[in-house]
Amino acid sequence: MTVRKILVQTTIPSTLDDWAIDRFSQMVALLGAQRDARGAPLFEVQARDRDSGARPDSVLSQLDTSDVDVLWLLAVDVGNGLHPEECRAIERFRLRGGGLMVARDHMDLGSSVCDLNGIGLAHHFHTRNQEGDASRRVNDDVATSYIHWPNYHSGRNGDYQELQVCGAIHPVLADPGSASGAIRFFPAHPHEGAVSAPPDQPARVIACGRSKVSGEQFNLVVAFERHQQHGRAIAQSTFHHFADYNWDARTGCPGFVSEAPGDGMSTHPAALADIHRYVINVARWLAGDL
Repeated sequence: MTVRKILVQTTIPSTLDDWAIDRFSQMVALLGAQRDARGAPLFEVQARDRDSGARPDSVLSQLDTSDVDVLWLLAVDVGNGLHPEECRAIERFRLRGGGLMVARDHMDLGSSVCDLNGIGLAHHFHTRNQEGDASRRVNDDVATSYIHWPNYHSGRNGDYQELQVCGAIHPVLADPGSASGAIRFFPAHPHEGAVSAPPDQPARVIACGRSKVSGEQFNLVVAFERHQQHGRAIAQSTFHHFADYNWDARTGCPGFVSEAPGDGMSTHPAALADIHRYVINVARWLAGDL
């Protein structure tokens, strides 16, 4: 089996007190540890933050000419995380069949992804590409007053949420060991972002969550199928589904996080097993191996 090369990349320079790449170390290690039946690695993983300065990132801006198979883009910026040259390179990367995961967060966090062709339309923010239904443009998480919509409250950091499979079970959600045949749990987060399936794209919502505050249902995952040479893609409601802190709150978080954490992920092994399976499923599906 061909070893698939995965680039896990944030949209900020290396910063100690932020959601930089070191705060996603467990996911990176999980991907790097996967082996086939003969014991050979499934993935070669490169994990990095973007270059410092205003110039195009040295890796993202050349992505289409690299040997990377899958880009896992963690949009942790405040709106200025992607350079136009990088967006064009990512588009060319998808046109050659590259797989793309784009994860963002609440309000306008990660809103630079709006500049990505196609998948950018799946991500809704406070000031850019707002949700089409105006009634949803209200604060769901009302406890953290300085964070505004979209901010769907699926639970405390460090706890888990039960997801709802939408439509037929998508391959990235499949779990043969589950009674339902699907993954049941994701890490929770007090203020998830908003995603939807753009009507003019080969995309559908495959998983939903439900707010623990309002009871409102919201989308967790949108899957884009291969179409007209474009590779597969996933739009994720929050990068916190992949953060060390949300897998185990004992690993710590940036100083600006004010909410008290939970411990559900560390005390409920099935929840951690589900997000592990999801990450591996996504990596294989985006690479075309699932």
